[in-house]
Amino acid sequence: MTTSKSSLPDIQYYHVPNFAFHDGTRLSVTRVAYLDLNPSSSKVAVVFTCFRGRLHTTLNFTSGALQDHRVIVVALFGNGESSSPSNDADFPGATLHYEDCVRAQHELLTLKLGLKSVNIMLGFSMGGQCTYHWLLMYPDFMSAAVIICSSARTSRHNYQFLEGPKTALLNSVDYRRGNSMLGSDDARPNKGLQAFGKAYSAWLTSAEWFDQELYKSLGYDSLESWDKAVSGANYLSWHPDDLLAKLGMWQRGDVTRLKSESAASLQDTLLKIKARVLLMPCRSDQYFRWEASAKECEMIPNAVLEVIPSVWGHIAGAGANKVDNLWMDHKIALFLLTLS
Repeated sequence: MTTSKSSLPDIQYYHVPNFAFHDGTRLSVTRVAYLDLNPSSSKVAVVFTCFRGRLHTTLNFTSGALQDHRVIVVALFGNGESSSPSNDADFPGATLHYEDCVRAQHELLTLKLGLKSVNIMLGFSMGGQCTYHWLLMYPDFMSAAVIICSSARTSRHNYQFLEGPKTALLNSVDYRRGNSMLGSDDARPNKGLQAFGKAYSAWLTSAEWFDQELYKSLGYDSLESWDKAVSGANYLSWHPDDLLAKLGMWQRGDVTRLKSESAASLQDTLLKIKARVLLMPCRSDQYFRWEASAKECEMIPNAVLEVIPSVWGHIAGAGANKVDNLWMDHKIALFLLTLS
């Protein structure tokens, strides 16, 4: 469902001049990284990266449901490709909000790419939360949206789960804020990054996934070998302050606070969504729970709910296995037919 990495184009960058962040920080140049796939197509889809998402590894459906669309894949702030603590010492990682991402992305799409609207926006996990913010900040910009394994606001349970990996990193013996990983392996907080990954690892899938030893379907011969990769190698390429900036934005995610610090009700907020929305949570997701999506679906004026019938938990929505990918692609294709 995604064009192979080897055939994807190089990353492009749009530099936003004098960009003001939510907290008042103003940077002379702020960059938004993106891919522009199938640029000659008349229909336009925008896909956002997720928590540890990079542009070239983000599930984009360009070989399936979105094959007749121009697909613009946009990196969230903090992912190391767009502006992040790792590439800008003045970046306000500790106070980053989804609104910051959306306003910069809007400049990319309108000023750089000349778009007045798009047909569909799609996001998984944090990309889904970014999509929710788009639906309410620029409600007339898109006709439809697909939100996978995500929510309109981060639940208390989700927030508390994230406190685990965050605290593991912050309290590690080798973490120092602002610690650059550029040019020296000695500066890399390997213990902290591995602790972060270890605290996160069991939440990725589900109890059933572990019981069925499905890590073997990924090529690992044991739980220990899977754990070594997931808790170690998968995180060592990340700057710790990028992870913390993204995690903080995730914890602060709440569309009910878009207009002010005092929250409106979720129902009153979601009633303002104009686009048609497909919500696709996973039945076994431990932190973006499908029941929350079911409630949100009832609040959005024109929404449909399709629950991914998988034991792969949260990562079912990330492209972790072929069966779930094909299931999602089929549901997106059917959803697109309703828009014609």
